[in-house]
Amino acid sequence: MANPVQFINQTRAEISKISWPTRREVILTTITVFIMAALTATFFALVDIAIRTGLQGILTYFG
Repeated sequence: MANPVQFINQTRAEISKISWPTRREVILTTITVFIMAALTATFFALVDIAIRTGLQGILTYFG
């Protein structure tokens, strides 16, 4: 088991290796996520409408 001081020093050393994103990278990534979420929501909404319309047509035809 490591000594607490050693643990803290090792933790600090690992944290210093982190490459933090720039503000521009964060903004671009956030915009990309929102665009992809909107496209995915639109796709599933259209699929839902198509399935609902198809089922209504089948139920009307056979009902």
